[in-house]
Amino acid sequence: MNRTKQHLYALLAFCLSLGACKVGRDYQRPATDLPAAYRSGDSLTDSVGIADIPWREFFSDSALIDLIDSALVHNHDLQTALKNIQIANQYVKRSKAAFFPQVEADVAGVNQQRRSEHFYSNPSSGWYGDDGPGSDPPDVLFNYQSQYYSVLGTSWEIDIWGKLRRQKEAAIAEYLTTQEARKAVQTSLIAAIADGYYNLLMLDAQMEVARRNLRLNDSTLRIVELQYDAGEVTALAIQQTESQKLVAAALIPSLEQEISIQENTLMALTGRMPDGVVRASSLAELPTDDAFSVGVPLHLMRNRPDVRSAELSLQAANAEVGVAQAFRYPSLSISATVGINAMLPQNWFNVPGSLIGGFIGGLTQPVFSGRRLKTQHEVAKLERDKAELELHQTVLDATVEVSNALIMVQKLRERYEIAEQRVSTSQKAVHNANLLFRSGYASYLEVITAQSNALNSELDLTSIKQQQLNAKVELYRALGGGWK
Repeated sequence: MNRTKQHLYALLAFCLSLGACKVGRDYQRPATDLPAAYRSGDSLTDSVGIADIPWREFFSDSALIDLIDSALVHNHDLQTALKNIQIANQYVKRSKAAFFPQVEADVAGVNQQRRSEHFYSNPSSGWYGDDGPGSDPPDVLFNYQSQYYSVLGTSWEIDIWGKLRRQKEAAIAEYLTTQEARKAVQTSLIAAIADGYYNLLMLDAQMEVARRNLRLNDSTLRIVELQYDAGEVTALAIQQTESQKLVAAALIPSLEQEISIQENTLMALTGRMPDGVVRASSLAELPTDDAFSVGVPLHLMRNRPDVRSAELSLQAANAEVGVAQAFRYPSLSISATVGINAMLPQNWFNVPGSLIGGFIGGLTQPVFSGRRLKTQHEVAKLERDKAELELHQTVLDATVEVSNALIMVQKLRERYEIAEQRVSTSQKAVHNANLLFRSGYASYLEVITAQSNALNSELDLTSIKQQQLNAKVELYRALGGGWK
């Protein structure tokens, strides 16, 4: 018995010493060659950028915040991402449980074997034939052997080469990847809702412009009709002025259609049925101040969910290389069983006479498996190389997106300043044309042209204002904002 204990202790010590080994290299972040600053001389660079601002502070419109709140609870894509997180968490728990022995219980079992006349019997059957004290066995299906048992078995694979630890690393990395996927969905969702809401405000502003222009055209038409009655103009003047009025009138149902569709789209993003959308601000009330810091490109590795996801995928791929390598090395497993076994039911629980037990320890080394294990190892290394390339590409795409958004913000500000001057000039032209027309120094064509230019310039101004707001949202998203 002492010798058995010594062997057991020696085996455990051997297992612990081998457990300190771990194949495969630990993960190290590859060099991403990020620039020191983004390609834009018009942005502030600081240690903290707008991506670090929580979305509730980034947006100021209360109605927009309510829409986002609803979407974070009811949006189906976001709910799916949360389910993926829960699934990945279950795999993490399974990877942790792999370090412990597996235990199985055969609670109760009965094994009866029945034979016929031409098969020999044994004492447990109760039939001894002509030479024994019992009666002769029946011709068919007599009880040959019986067993009644309850067994508890356990098996344990010793993590010699760190295979289980690498599997745990991969499972945790994949779990964190689902977390980043959820952040990416939330970031895109918030940006989509903000873009849709700003587009809705733009359509409202254009509707106001269209109605105001329609009233102006209607006033002009009445003046032309009076001049026609006085014989000062021909019917052509009435027709062209009315045509210009109809152009402005046609904008209204078109804008009403776009408003309804945009409202339905926003409702769908929030997981609700089509309905109207409450506005808390007008387009003119929203600021487009672009004096903000974008941080440094290195922050993309921390803030951008897709960049973080790509790096976690690389970590998981790196761990899988260690797993594939460990499969090529010897594996040590220990199994033990204990239970009770009896040939007759009345002796089933007659302890200790019915006790059984066993202990097996095995070291298995794969020798030839048709190159399966080596192929798995080589493929795992190639998959790791692919994951590293995908990380580099994701970082590159993210840097390009931020640079493009910065340029867009800068150029839209310049366009807005020009558009404001254009609106001011066209409104003055309309005012002067009307005065000259009433005084007889301008024709109706000059009035119509001035009103048409004013309409187009005001519509363009609202469109550029909306693009400015969307560009700021795009920059916020590109920097990795919106998930905090």
